[in-house]
Amino acid sequence: MAASPVSVLVVDDNVMNLELASFVLLAEGFEVRTAENADIALKSIAEQPPALILMDIQMPGMSGLDLTRMLKADPVTSGIVIVAFTAYAMKGDEHKLRAAGCDAYLAKPIDVKHFAQSVRACLPQSAGQVPSG
Repeated sequence: MAASPVSVLVVDDNVMNLELASFVLLAEGFEVRTAENADIALKSIAEQPPALILMDIQMPGMSGLDLTRMLKADPVTSGIVIVAFTAYAMKGDEHKLRAAGCDAYLAKPIDVKHFAQSVRACLPQSAGQVPSG
């Protein structure tokens, strides 16, 4: 029996980042949904919670860190793996990202060759068994 695809929600206000991340992850067998802001992300999560969220930190309206704090504070969504997905990490920022509840950090721009493998590495071992295709 084939493993079901791991669902990933990509939250980013940059449409090109959404498209590139989606393209790479879909090609590697992930189920991908996207959201351009925190409001859309919250609706998507309520409809179908993903296994992992790639969270842009710098977004208009509610920031990715604020959304992460909100999701980690809610028992219904606290188990979702949240990966900070940002180009703005400076020395010391990883501590701030983890303090907000991020489980891991991936830098932009996307390294197309290793991106899916990096995302898979952020998942708990049992959930990360996505068949390559």
